[in-house]
Amino acid sequence: MNNNFYAILMVLFVIISCKNETKKIEDVSKTEFTEEFNIEGNYVSKDYSKRSEGYDWIAISASEAESNQLNISVRSRADKKKPTCTFDAVANKVNDKVYQTQIDGKSILFEFTNEQISITTKDKNNGGILFFYCSGGASIAGTFQKINEPIDQNQIDKTKFNSVLNLQDVGFNVSSIEKDGKNTLTIFTFGLTESEYQETFNIDGEEVINAEVEDLNSDGSPELFVFTRSAGSGSYGNVYAFSVNNKKSMSEVYFQPTAENSKINKGYMGHDEFSLVENTLGQRFPIYKEGDTNAEPSGGTRQISYKLVEGEAMKKLEVDKITEY
Repeated sequence: MNNNFYAILMVLFVIISCKNETKKIEDVSKTEFTEEFNIEGNYVSKDYSKRSEGYDWIAISASEAESNQLNISVRSRADKKKPTCTFDAVANKVNDKVYQTQIDGKSILFEFTNEQISITTKDKNNGGILFFYCSGGASIAGTFQKINEPIDQNQIDKTKFNSVLNLQDVGFNVSSIEKDGKNTLTIFTFGLTESEYQETFNIDGEEVINAEVEDLNSDGSPELFVFTRSAGSGSYGNVYAFSVNNKKSMSEVYFQPTAENSKINKGYMGHDEFSLVENTLGQRFPIYKEGDTNAEPSGGTRQISYKLVEGEAMKKLEVDKITEY
């Protein structure tokens, strides 16, 4: 009887111990899975540590854009030869560890762990698109290690922004570079039948955030929009707009700075967000009341829609609708 009793006690003890051990393992796994980490920062290829020996390398910078978006910038070594890879995109949040962007209808994924970023295509058959942004057979695909320091500024490509866009058989190359203390925006086209466009603008005090194309007036020829933001706490937005003329040439479109537009500038203190929504240019910004600090607007949000219209000297973007909420 005593032997049976002790045997039962031993079995119960083993079962309870196993359950406790299982619970501990589950708790650890849960802690590791839910651990918060900062995905913003700089990531580099494995040869970055050998850069003093002349090795080529690629760096990825991830920084916050609008809500649930990241600015992704891919740059490479450029001190001894032309840059290997150059790529910029705004990526949308899929979940806490995955962001994606669309290029020519193909999804590019940016997957984060505590110390790494991996770049792939959602459909493995579309992997070839990741070679387009590099030369010499290289690709932006791969896994990159996070570093807790700035990228080597003596070696890195100084291009601040680069994007190649296409619509209705017309192509646009948009790039911004900082050189000799000046920041410039360069735009050139390919595919126009009479006169290709190539101009460089001085944009000191501004940085290019994004570029988009759309046929706003539905005339069969696209418009190009380049969105910039001023340096400093105000983050004042601006738009450089261009319209293709019957696929023959391209000319500038006038956009009145928000601070100078009395229809919409009451309570305006920057922090603009621009995007193309169907056949309109959309803008939104926080409204500041008297006494508000730059970091704490209290007047809600103003949203503006612009339409493309003919002006006296050139086409212009005209306020169409204003909504506040």
